[in-house]
Amino acid sequence: MILLDDDGSLAALEWGFRTEALPALHGSVLFLNARHGALLASHTDIDWHCEQGFLPWNETLRRGGFEAQARIEAKGFDACLILLPPQRDEARALLARATVACREGAWLIAVAPNRAGGGSVATDLDVLMGHSQSTTKHKCRMAWASVASAQLDADLQSNWLALDAPRPIALENARFWTRPGLFAWDRIDPASALLASQWPTDLAGRAADLGAGWGYLSVQLLRHCPAIRQIDLFEANARALAPARRNLDAALGARPQTSARVHWHDVAQGLPGRFDVIVSNPPFHVGASEQVDLGRAFIRSARAALGTHGVFWLVANRHLPYEASLAEHFQQVDTMIQHEGFKVIRARGPRP
Repeated sequence: MILLDDDGSLAALEWGFRTEALPALHGSVLFLNARHGALLASHTDIDWHCEQGFLPWNETLRRGGFEAQARIEAKGFDACLILLPPQRDEARALLARATVACREGAWLIAVAPNRAGGGSVATDLDVLMGHSQSTTKHKCRMAWASVASAQLDADLQSNWLALDAPRPIALENARFWTRPGLFAWDRIDPASALLASQWPTDLAGRAADLGAGWGYLSVQLLRHCPAIRQIDLFEANARALAPARRNLDAALGARPQTSARVHWHDVAQGLPGRFDVIVSNPPFHVGASEQVDLGRAFIRSARAALGTHGVFWLVANRHLPYEASLAEHFQQVDTMIQHEGFKVIRARGPRP
């Protein structure tokens, strides 16, 4: 999973409110894709309602003393702020949701980095709401408009709300459920496909899929490893859980003896339970910055959760230096294949 770093967007909003370039906030404010930072801390008089589906950021908000939920369905807010994601269907769905959540006359304020969708912020807001204003700061564009039912394009609003729904896509001669904005949402990630082509069909027992996204690797385990009796899918992005459940349900249709569970969980914080098999295509980016420590945290969590004879199957970009960490935590580490910039590694014998 590749995550967007919204610090520039937060800095742009903080500047906009401090200089009065943006409309003043008051009352109850919905903050979609919320991030903790100076913006929230500097507006202590606001009744903030923060929506953040990425669990580590959600927990950072909670630790900062702010209400945070994976999804907020309440209405009647006095304003809505949105840190827009780069995927346009996902971004448009958030804009439409904001118009539903806000009361008449409320301000809707959206921001995106210029390199990740900023060019379309004002255009999308204008066509949806019938009017908008915009400005730029910190290489981000901010656009805003007041909610006015008479100017709102209701048909477009309905169409854009539907863009966020899980949808079936034909991939690899099969149907998978997925969702715009998820990692590799409209394709099979080549690294994951490579990993699934390498593990043997005799994997058995209880399995876990770490950073599972919409569930491709879990489905491949269920399809090709008949001795797997239980699989636990762990994913920090709450938006991935609904399509993952649908994919697992479809794969389990022919396997009534097998159980599967989906967890909204931060793998870097460890895993509940013990496993015989763990597979993972771990995330390694936050914005444009590589975060190798995130992959290393996945390795530590896998080692701690595997039984004595457990096996860990990992795929990564070839240049990522995971071998030393794997050798530290496992007795046997083997690179099974290197292909088109990726490597598949099998690690066995978790060290005490």
